[in-house]
Parts: sequence; structure tokens; C-alpha cells
Amino acid sequence: MSFRSRGGLGGGGGEISSKEMVSKKWTFLLCLGSFCIGLFFTNRMWTMPEANDIIRTTGTEDNKMNLVTGDCSPKTINEKPQSKNILGEVSKTHHAIQTLDKTISNLEMELAAARAAQESILNGSPLPENVVAAEPTGRRKYFMVVGINTAFSSRKRRDSVRATWIPQGEKRKKLEEEKGIIIRFVIGHSATSGGILDKAIEAEDRKHGDFMRLDHVEGYLELAAKTKIYFATAVATWDAYFYIKVDDDVHVNIATLGATLARHRSKPRVYIGCMKSGPVLARKGVRYHEPEYWKFGEEGNKYFRHATGQLYAISKDLATYISINQHVLHKYANEDVSLGAWFIGLDVEHIDDRRLCCGTPPDCEWKAQAGNTCVASFDWGCSGICKSAERIREVHRRCGEGKNALWSANF
Repeated sequence: MSFRSRGGLGGGGGEISSKEMVSKKWTFLLCLGSFCIGLFFTNRMWTMPEANDIIRTTGTEDNKMNLVTGDCSPKTINEKPQSKNILGEVSKTHHAIQTLDKTISNLEMELAAARAAQESILNGSPLPENVVAAEPTGRRKYFMVVGINTAFSSRKRRDSVRATWIPQGEKRKKLEEEKGIIIRFVIGHSATSGGILDKAIEAEDRKHGDFMRLDHVEGYLELAAKTKIYFATAVATWDAYFYIKVDDDVHVNIATLGATLARHRSKPRVYIGCMKSGPVLARKGVRYHEPEYWKFGEEGNKYFRHATGQLYAISKDLATYISINQHVLHKYANEDVSLGAWFIGLDVEHIDDRRLCCGTPPDCEWKAQAGNTCVASFDWGCSGICKSAERIREVHRRCGEGKNALWSANF
């Protein structure tokens, strides 16, 4: 009994002791396990992103970010130096754009000249020998080309012009070489090519050498077409700053014309003349009747501003534009209206200079005495000098600029 009771007491105590030990062991293991599980889950929840997901900024990228934030921020470090640099870059960019624009413009001009030359050859009207010979080595730059519009029946007018304001012989060659001024009478062909009218012009050209022949059939109603062909042929033949068209019954002071144009040499697209805006004449049978009057609005409307046809000048860019687009430029009944219409919609500067349309004496004489020499003189009532073959010598004597004016001028 005692044994059992002891054993029981002893066994009971042993059981309690073992239970306490087990409980402590399990508690320790459970704590350790909980700690490990906690570490495991903590690592899973707070795992750092992989290198691929991290945006790392290098020194270069930091600089880029600084530049971006600097551009967006109203206040930046060293703002004044940056502003100067930006202005400098803008200036360089503007200069580069201007250079590129000029290069493109020159290429377009050369292309137009080549096209016009090719068409001239294909149409059986080869370019002058001096131009063909000059092509391989480059074209000389002239100051201006003056084309005098003339007709088969105007031999007396041409002779009167030669006797007054156009230098002849060696002086004309000197004018071309020293002053860069080309002057030619402009004429096409008769309806019967190679006929007596054409032969007469060929004989006159052999004597004076001052004609520019066009691939064009002459006719009063074809003046707009002749004007297009003139500018296209002239820009293909001579590389000049300005191209002028003048009628053969107008008196011109060449030196004054050159000085007037020289003031506009730096302008790329300039159209110079006496600008006017006359009425659109719808009634048939009257002079300057406009068959397409309905295009200009209601009856009684006026034309847009354009230079009077006796004399006008355009810059090379505009002559090239006409050459490139001559097949699609519309022709109105009047040549001066047609020219003005071709420039509508273009960025062209119109120069209205009244010295290009002075009257005959006493008007041009008074102006010359006042020191305001006229560029061109004619009678408005005759659209030229009335009876010019007889009167142009008097106009030249009273309104001319003097013998030495041309040779002492610098353009």
C-alpha cells in the first residue's frame, strides 16, 4: 500500500514533472516555429524589387532630369547664361533655315533654267552660243536683263531706240561686261515661220546683234503668252537679279533704272512698276475689253493692283516661278493684268514707283531739273510715246540722264 501510495505519489509527481517539461519544450518549439514562420512571411511581404524593376539614374540621366526640370521650372540655376545660350541656338537655327531656304531656291532656279533650256532645244530654238559655251564652267551673274517688246512692223521704233537710250556696238558689249546689263529686242516668229518677216528680222539681227528670238507666234492678242515665254527664256539664258519688260515706244534712262532696282536687290520676290487698278471693261468692241470680266465680280468692278504694262521689273525668283509654272498660269486678255494675276497668292512685295511712268516733256523735263530724273517716260493717252519714232529723240534730249551717267553708275 505504502509502495503504491508512494509509487502513486511518486508517479503522480513524475507525471506532473514530465508534463511540465513537455509543455516547456512544446512552448519553446512553438515559439521558435512562430518566429521562423514570422521571418518567412516578413521576407515575403518586404522583398525588395528586382534590379530590372528599379529605375537607376546614372550621372548622365541625372543631368537630363535636371535639364527637364530646369526647363519646366520658372526659376532655374544660372538662368541668364542659359537664356543667352538659348538665344544663341535660336539665332543659329534661324540662320541655318535661311541658308537652307536659299539653297533650295537656287536649286529650283537652276532646275527651271535647265528645263527651259531643254524645252528650247527640243522646240528647235537653241540657246545663244555664248550661253551654251558658258554652261560647263558656270553662269555669270548679271545685274538686269531688259527685254524690249517689239513687233515685225516696228523697225523705225527700234532704230529710234538704238539712236537714243541703247548703247550700240562695242559700247553695248562693254555695258554687258562692266555693268552686267543685258538689253535685247524681244520678238517671236511669224505665222509662216521662215517667211519674209522672219528673214527681215534675221537680217536686222545680223547687223545689230540685239535680238532675243522666242518660240512664239507674234500677235497682239498673244501678249500675255509672249510675256510668259520671255521671262522663261530670259531666266534660262541669263542669270540676273532683275528681269525687265519695256515697250519699244517708251524712253528709258538705264542708269536711273539700275539705281532704282539696286535698292531692292536684297528682296527675294519683288514686283516693281507703276501700280494701278483700272476698271474691268465688259462691253465688247472697246479697247482693253476683258472677255472674262465675270471673274472679277459685278459689273463696274476694278482689277486688282498690278503694274502698268509700259515698263515693269521682277526679281529672279518671280521670273523663275513663271518659268516653272508657265504651262498652268492663266492668260487674261491684257498682258499687264495677267502678270499681276500670276503673283496673287504669293508672298510678293509690290513696289509702286511713279518714276517708272513719267509723262513726256514738260513733265519729265521738270522732274529732271528738280533732280528727280525719271526712269521711263511716255504718253498715257497713247500707252507709249505718241509717234515715238519721230518724238523719242526730243524726249531723250530734254529728259535724258546724260552721256556719262550710265558709265559712272555703280549698281
